[in-house]
Amino acid sequence: MISVVACLTEQYRTVGGLVTELENIGCVTKAQTFMLLLRMYWRGGMHEQVGHVDLGIKVLKKTQAPNFLSVNIALCNLCKYNDIAKVQDVIRIMLRKGFYPNVQTFEMVLNCFCKKGMMVQVYHVLGLILTLGISLSVNVWSALIDGFCRLGRLDMAGYLLEKMVETGCSPNVVTYTSLIKGYMESKMVINAFGILNTMESKGHAPDLVFYNVLIDCLSKIGKFDDALDVFHGLLKQKLVPDSYTFSSLLSTICLSRRFSLLPKLVSGLTVEADLVVCNALLRYFCEAGFPTHALELYNDMVDRGLRPDKYSFVGLLCGLCGARRIDEAVSVYQGIVLNHTALDAHVHAVIIDKLIKAGKCHRAIRLFRKAIVENYPLDVVSYAVAICGLLKGGRIGEASTLYSQMKEIGLSPNAHIYNVMLSSFCRERDIKMVKELLQEIIEARIELNYRTFMRVTSFIFQFHPSSSALNQLIEIWNIGLIPDEAMCVPLSDGVELHVKNVDSNHSLLQSCSEDNQFLNSSSSDDLSDVSASMVEL
Repeated sequence: MISVVACLTEQYRTVGGLVTELENIGCVTKAQTFMLLLRMYWRGGMHEQVGHVDLGIKVLKKTQAPNFLSVNIALCNLCKYNDIAKVQDVIRIMLRKGFYPNVQTFEMVLNCFCKKGMMVQVYHVLGLILTLGISLSVNVWSALIDGFCRLGRLDMAGYLLEKMVETGCSPNVVTYTSLIKGYMESKMVINAFGILNTMESKGHAPDLVFYNVLIDCLSKIGKFDDALDVFHGLLKQKLVPDSYTFSSLLSTICLSRRFSLLPKLVSGLTVEADLVVCNALLRYFCEAGFPTHALELYNDMVDRGLRPDKYSFVGLLCGLCGARRIDEAVSVYQGIVLNHTALDAHVHAVIIDKLIKAGKCHRAIRLFRKAIVENYPLDVVSYAVAICGLLKGGRIGEASTLYSQMKEIGLSPNAHIYNVMLSSFCRERDIKMVKELLQEIIEARIELNYRTFMRVTSFIFQFHPSSSALNQLIEIWNIGLIPDEAMCVPLSDGVELHVKNVDSNHSLLQSCSEDNQFLNSSSSDDLSDVSASMVEL
């Protein structure tokens, strides 16, 4: 019924319009009707239809003698909205009135701050909990561990787990799920499976959320067979897959490029076709080479009342470009931008990337420049895609200008941009730009990839062996910004000759010169390779 109510609300524009229409057709609106609508809007994520947060806070502040219940209700709902600033405001109101949150509210507030990585606020709330003599529950411990896992502080997460056990509080599946996810995302797979073994030895049965997280994490680190094994294990446990299970499974299939597995894996499964599932299917159809199916699915989503989000837009644009309907893709993109002012930067990056890959580089750059003029929310990935497109089209000067503009607005270049630009300026034999980029890389502590490092090394040794750029290479080596595989590359005769002629202090670079095959190979397709791997769409 959520999709039906969403469609009706859109048709009658407001909740009031929908209620009026119900009355017009003879439906008596009682309190139960409004409660049912509230439930549907809330469950469907249509929070903007439920109420007005700013107005609610205004009423709360103007209430002369608010009781504990009114303040606590406001606090709990703000936590559900993840409105951190207003959560802090209401906590202050609560404490000034002499009220203290109950255990459940403390847990919600703590979890809210932990998810946002706001550990200073977490410590304040934790201090208040301890001052009031409230024992730390398993939910509080789990929230703290999850917060540090999200920040990549696995050392602190592990320490908290030990302290949790020492205090006599037993970790639950939620605790272990956060730890396993943290270790997986940090590519510490052995540690993750160690936690899994501990969980199983303690008799904790994995739940559906645990399985979903594990499938997703394993697929993202390339362990596709393990991810599929986890999915089969889920079915053996008689757990019913939900939309997130299906989405994670589709992600595994897309990342592994095993598109033919889908019909067999989903045979007999019944999953509600909600927005999560539809977006996952859109990606699958686009990547499997069925763009027309993606377009049909998108149209069906809209007809059934599902409200597209940024992932839906990405699927639609990828489908249109994949079907070579470029003009239509651009037109649709412009319509999306017009009707969604706070559009995610990922959507802009996708249309630019797809146009470039379709050979429409000039058109892509025109759209990107318009996005800059219109102040659309562009991130470093968006700029990276555009810069690569300019370099691919041989427009080196424009790429340099765009690179400078990106830094001027406060966006720090990522590793892909540095690697691509260094490769391009080496081909252009522009030692001045190479030296500038190397200095930025040293200051930003960015690791070069293997191909870029070898190309830069070859360029400097062949054409500028006495340049200060050689000292920059040595510094890059000393601070560990080169890939491991560059450590053991044999010398080529041509490069060795140059090395023998430089100062002996540079001898440590002798083992990182490229071999003859690499020196003599064509690099015309290198840029497209790097560009293709720049952003995972």
